[in-house]
Amino acid sequence: MKPTKLTLRFLLILFSVTVQSGCDSDSDEKQKQRPNIIFIMADDHAYQAISAYGGDLAEIAPTPNIDRLAEAGMRFNHCLVTNSICGPSRATILSGKYSHENGFIDNTMGSRFDFSQQSYAKVLQKAGYKTAVIGKLHLGGTPTGFDYFDILPGQGSYYNPTFINQDGQYNMEGYTTEIITDKTIRWLSGVKDSTEPFMVMMWHKAPHRAWDPGPNELGMYEDVTFPEPATLFDDYSGDREAAAQNNMTIAHTMTLKRDLKMTNQPRRGLNEEQLKHWNAMYGPIYEEFKKTNPTGKDLVRFKYQRYMRDYLACISAVDKSVGKLLDYLKETGLDKNTIVVYSSDQGFYLGEHGWFDKRWMYKESLRTPLLIRWPGVVDPGTINNDLVSNLDFGETFIDIAGADAPQEMQGRSILPILKGKTPADWRKAHYYHYYEHPSEHNVMRHYGITTDKYKLIHFYYDIDDWELYDLEKDPMEMKNVYDDAAYNNIKKELHDQLEKLREKYNDSDTSNQHFIEEYKEKVKANPGIEYWKR
Repeated sequence: MKPTKLTLRFLLILFSVTVQSGCDSDSDEKQKQRPNIIFIMADDHAYQAISAYGGDLAEIAPTPNIDRLAEAGMRFNHCLVTNSICGPSRATILSGKYSHENGFIDNTMGSRFDFSQQSYAKVLQKAGYKTAVIGKLHLGGTPTGFDYFDILPGQGSYYNPTFINQDGQYNMEGYTTEIITDKTIRWLSGVKDSTEPFMVMMWHKAPHRAWDPGPNELGMYEDVTFPEPATLFDDYSGDREAAAQNNMTIAHTMTLKRDLKMTNQPRRGLNEEQLKHWNAMYGPIYEEFKKTNPTGKDLVRFKYQRYMRDYLACISAVDKSVGKLLDYLKETGLDKNTIVVYSSDQGFYLGEHGWFDKRWMYKESLRTPLLIRWPGVVDPGTINNDLVSNLDFGETFIDIAGADAPQEMQGRSILPILKGKTPADWRKAHYYHYYEHPSEHNVMRHYGITTDKYKLIHFYYDIDDWELYDLEKDPMEMKNVYDDAAYNNIKKELHDQLEKLREKYNDSDTSNQHFIEEYKEKVKANPGIEYWKR
């Protein structure tokens, strides 16, 4: 029987639909095969306080859940930041650009990130990823590039926080670390069955100052005496004028009342039940403190122990958060195709050089933790010693998604490193630039470079000092050898490298002059402002 024209047309349509259906199915499968990305970031989490990195705290204040990422993935030993302070670091991570290029150079009042510029979130969203940010963003304004956002305003609070999402501002009861975790898991539950991959940023407030432990962590380290850093009583000798002018010591800057809870005044923001547990914990400690009334070095030692007990208790809650999330991924099967990244917005001082806080280009604040688990790609238990940067994060996520990074981004994808193949031309020196001065911690403006063996720093603005450190001979950075004739050749090489990097990243004294003038106007308009309370 000869087919009619109508029959042929019907068969042709049926074939076309079948082929198209197969193509759509292949496309959906290809889309789903791209890995999901979960980016967990804490605020001020020192690498010294992650037991996977070893050190004096590893045995007495372990982080077993964060360590799971190191055990199953890659631990980076030399991840450095471009500007060691909360907002600017986040702006660099999101934009893939240095502070002078993305416009967010400091944490002063009025600083706002320009969300109209490109970000890795926007690129991933355009590439078909569902995107979300939950927790502390700390960039001002309304975030773009996210299908969903649920963020803390400014610094946020540890207890009973306010959140802002697409519907507006609202309040919640509970401990913020736990709330952020639950919100993230709830969002994941809504997208886990989608044909589209996802990228979510779970960014914690903890363990930012003033280190308020959660109700489940109150008092957990009260029976522990923490070892003191070798440089707790640093006198800033060794030709380190900028360090000597600091205002961020445990001895003189850390407050007994606000930071260390040595007061009988009720803690603000807690409900009746929370306050009851809080007072039961800190009340007896305060009474004993009044009786002993330590002074001098004894007072510094008391403050250091209180600082460590609160700070590490906050981290314990973050560690539990990571564990809860990893368990959820395993229970739902999402773990098989999900990359989990853990980092901090920068490093932090845990008594080294007598300090808390960050900002400096010295080791403890320059270096941030970075742990990445990617099943089937990253070999478990891998340790990497390449110089990587928070500048690289955005381009790495974009590369993983199979998209093209915007030309203005200044980092480099670490995807080859994750696959075990460090490019031969990978960076040998890392550039840094800090701007927030004058400010309450009196950390001078400075820029410089770090290599695997040396560090060259220039302090400027109302000072003009150069520092050079031999990192092999002086790993604690106690002796500035810039004027030592034995280092003349090395100094010349470092200056040459520094100028080449400044040119590469479009950073110069001339290009930054408008930032200096703008900053002077901010300080003039807001004298004596307590920036950390933002």
